[in-house]
Amino acid sequence: MGRAPCCDKVGLNRGRWTAEEDDILTKYIQANGEGSWRSLPKNAGLLRCGKSCRLRWVNYLKSDLKRGKFSSDEDETIIKLHSSLGNRWCLIASHLPGRTDNEIKNYWNSHLSRQIYKFRKIIQQLNQVPVDQPSKSAGTTDVAPKPPVTRTGNSITKKKTITKKKNKVHDTPAEKSKESTISVREVENGGNIELMPATPALGGSCYE
Repeated sequence: MGRAPCCDKVGLNRGRWTAEEDDILTKYIQANGEGSWRSLPKNAGLLRCGKSCRLRWVNYLKSDLKRGKFSSDEDETIIKLHSSLGNRWCLIASHLPGRTDNEIKNYWNSHLSRQIYKFRKIIQQLNQVPVDQPSKSAGTTDVAPKPPVTRTGNSITKKKTITKKKNKVHDTPAEKSKESTISVREVENGGNIELMPATPALGGSCYE
């Protein structure tokens, strides 16, 4: 079973505290000290819940409360303590005089946690390697690219000659027999080479 409520909350004021209520609560605590919060509203003459009186005094009306922005030293202390204690705001507030646990909790949720998240995200992006620039392993070495192949006139001529030879159609047997009757004679005629048909072989010598 949970803890019993401090009061029935019937006929009690809710919402914002008035200046008159703040004055009554302050004077009563200054005169009687911080006693039982359950009986304080009735003894002080306040139509408020005991929990509401405690939070109002601790977070707003205490004379030793520290107001204003958190300093850089306080930020560093909160971050260090939160990393070790977590969300134990009362213990963290005990290391920061004048700061309440509620104030520290609100400051952490609204400011510090977001700053830390942005900082970690930036570091993560800086540590990541871009996709278009992969990291090189220790065993790999740079290999120079091969120069482009340039074809000379001779290489092109050879390629054409080979292509022509591959595309050449075999002659028929009749053409082969016709070519066999032709012999090549080199006749010097102004530096030109002519193909002359061979003379048929005679039975006797031509000088007879």
